[in-house]
Amino acid sequence: MTTRPCRFCQAPVDQPFVDLGSTPLANSYLTEEQLDQPEPSYPLRAFVCGECWLVQADSFVPPEHIFSDYAYFSSYSDSWVEHARRFTVMARERFGLGEQSQVIEVASNDGYLLKHFVKAGVPVLGIEPAANVAEVAREAGVPTEARFFGLETARDLVARGLAADLVVGNNVLAHVPDINDFVGGLTAVLKPEGIVSVEFPHLLRLIDGVQFDTVYHEHFYYLSLLAVERVFAAHGLRVFDVEELPTHGGSLRLLACREASKTHPACPGLAKVRADEAAAGLDQLTTYAAFQSRVAPVREGLQRFLNDAAREGKTVAAYGAAAKGNTLLNFCGVTSGQIAYVVDRSPAKQGRHLPGSRIPVLPPETLAETRPDYVLILPWNIRDEVMASMDEVRSWGGKFVVAVPELAVLG
Repeated sequence: MTTRPCRFCQAPVDQPFVDLGSTPLANSYLTEEQLDQPEPSYPLRAFVCGECWLVQADSFVPPEHIFSDYAYFSSYSDSWVEHARRFTVMARERFGLGEQSQVIEVASNDGYLLKHFVKAGVPVLGIEPAANVAEVAREAGVPTEARFFGLETARDLVARGLAADLVVGNNVLAHVPDINDFVGGLTAVLKPEGIVSVEFPHLLRLIDGVQFDTVYHEHFYYLSLLAVERVFAAHGLRVFDVEELPTHGGSLRLLACREASKTHPACPGLAKVRADEAAAGLDQLTTYAAFQSRVAPVREGLQRFLNDAAREGKTVAAYGAAAKGNTLLNFCGVTSGQIAYVVDRSPAKQGRHLPGSRIPVLPPETLAETRPDYVLILPWNIRDEVMASMDEVRSWGGKFVVAVPELAVLG
């Protein structure tokens, strides 16, 4: 059996978690000119380390190939922007942030979160590797540097007088190939009594909800509190609070401080999530080995639905050109012959085609123009938001559909 060293602790890793075959990069949307060219594809699989319990993917693609020019803009999800706004209000009140403070966000995207601190008069700096996205943030009045974050960047910021009272990293910890360099950077950029706030999709929810479509090449890790606490502790950080969030199908927000800090006692949420993970067996290899068998029924359910719809002469479109949707469609072998098109609010995606499936991405107004019988919601984590914003689909008898954790027609 092939083994690989754990990305965190270097122990040999050989226990598979999930294998989704070989797929293109989930955010590599195709132009018309690229449709007659072959797409590179890479094995998409993850393993678990039996020493530190970090679930990690094989790596075949340098992050520079994924993130230097990026098609995801956070501001196109209203619910995510509101989630970020609420966080900034909480952080200002709980940690007393004001005009003398310094907030740094890593992977700050288009400034969707930091803009709320800016409006409140709190000094900020965004660190965003995608130059095209960083430029959008700067145009919105959010100071942003286009670079990757790690120890080198952290030390440069501190040398420039930009040590942080609060470092925010939402949905970035899973994206960094060198987790030790990244977390070491979080510690290095932090003031003595500063706070680190990170959010990430919770591995426990992924397993419970069969959320295999959140596995794609951008994600090097699928994270539990169990594993992240070990990583943080190795770099002098102590988790003192955990909040369970509904975002991305179920996420955790971890608040951490330097190990030496005396001002942040442990909160009840920490013990609660530790107990939940222990009860679910996240410290047992058998838990991870059992996941693969739960994935195939999702593929079977989606293909059965699409075949039935075609046989009945029904038309199917999709909503949301999301990365998770591309994992789902490619694992299930769905083509543009089965789903006519996908609509998306982001102009950066419109006019392109989904990787692998080659399904065209069109503006949301296309739904009303063509009136499909079914709309498959690919970003199922925001399905309520989608159904509310696209309620007119019901006016012509159209129905919404989700495929994860099982095929469901929502009416």
